[in-house]
Amino acid sequence: MKISKLLENKNCSISFEVFPPKTDATLESVTKATAEIAKLGPSYMSVTYGAGGGTSRYTIDIARNIEHNYSVPMLAHLTCVSSSRKTVEERIKELERAGIENVLALRGDLTPELESSDRSTWDYHHAVELVRDIKRLAPQLCIGGACYPEVHPESANQADDIRHLKEKVDAGCEFLTTQMFFDNNLLYNFLYKIAGAGINVPVIPGIMPITNAKQVERAIKLSGSFMPQRFKSLVDRFGENPAAMKQAGIAYATDQIIDLYANGINHVHVYSMNKPEVAEKILENLSDILGEKYTYLEKAAI
Repeated sequence: MKISKLLENKNCSISFEVFPPKTDATLESVTKATAEIAKLGPSYMSVTYGAGGGTSRYTIDIARNIEHNYSVPMLAHLTCVSSSRKTVEERIKELERAGIENVLALRGDLTPELESSDRSTWDYHHAVELVRDIKRLAPQLCIGGACYPEVHPESANQADDIRHLKEKVDAGCEFLTTQMFFDNNLLYNFLYKIAGAGINVPVIPGIMPITNAKQVERAIKLSGSFMPQRFKSLVDRFGENPAAMKQAGIAYATDQIIDLYANGINHVHVYSMNKPEVAEKILENLSDILGEKYTYLEKAAI
């Protein structure tokens, strides 16, 4: 099912993101973890592409397995910064053969090798170019894009960032998923600003449960996320106790999600990091809010 259609439902819902294995040696464990998350019955799942396209060959395999064996709609990431137009065309054909109807069009992270390469030889420099090609090659696909409530790290300012975001939407993005954030007020302010810029597609908040202290540094490096004092205090108090930090991180993410639902946002995407126990605990915390559809305990026992 197309995500644009799923988002028409006004009930509270949740989806999860997983990532493919980096090597053949971890394929079995990743496949098992992603299947366990699929059994929880999310509204959809997304599968990342990997920095520089390094794990791209597994992305479609994971997506196909989940959609076909667990009937969970899939969103396959597709990055372009390391790809030729020929490679992108081949990936789109693979998605079609796999029966995947949704694609998240991304520029992709710049690895050190890409940073030092000759950019004049690249077929793609920005995600909007990928969106246009997907729309041209496979107009039946539902295309999503990424957005940054706190400004893309490479943008000059938020106004410039929103102008580029509008270009992606005009090129064919039917929904947007945010980078992680830890203060909901940042999202609410961002939604107000993009509405004023004429961006009216659904925006899905992306929430990252921080379950160990090491994730904090990585989250800041990847997204430049602002860390509220109440979150810093949580890490300071529980960071050296792995079990306590995990519980506190899940509670903090749950609190964010509940606040989003309470303020009229119906769908939330969780960066679950291939951790079924984290996804299950969040669903348990939200069970009555989400309703009977999320019979996670019964599904997890299948």
